[in-house]
Amino acid sequence: MGFKARAQKSKADSGKDDKAKSKKSAGETACAVKSCAKWADKNLGGRSLSFDDATEMWGNGNFSSAKGRVRVCKSCYRSWKKETKNDDMY
Repeated sequence: MGFKARAQKSKADSGKDDKAKSKKSAGETACAVKSCAKWADKNLGGRSLSFDDATEMWGNGNFSSAKGRVRVCKSCYRSWKKETKNDDMY
């Protein structure tokens, strides 16, 4: 029996639940886009965009920012990514 199997067995025997899995539905940082009610935590798939990129996508005043960065949820990031996919950055 390896160390991982032993650890899993002792974890199952102790009866403790993994609280990290139960906290996955609730986050700490809300998505900066005002029309979105999801969470922008990194462990939930949230990302950080620059202020300029967010202004191009959602317009000025439709999001909140901190230190020049805008924290967005996974779905908002994916929509931004799809919109800017074909833009030439070079």
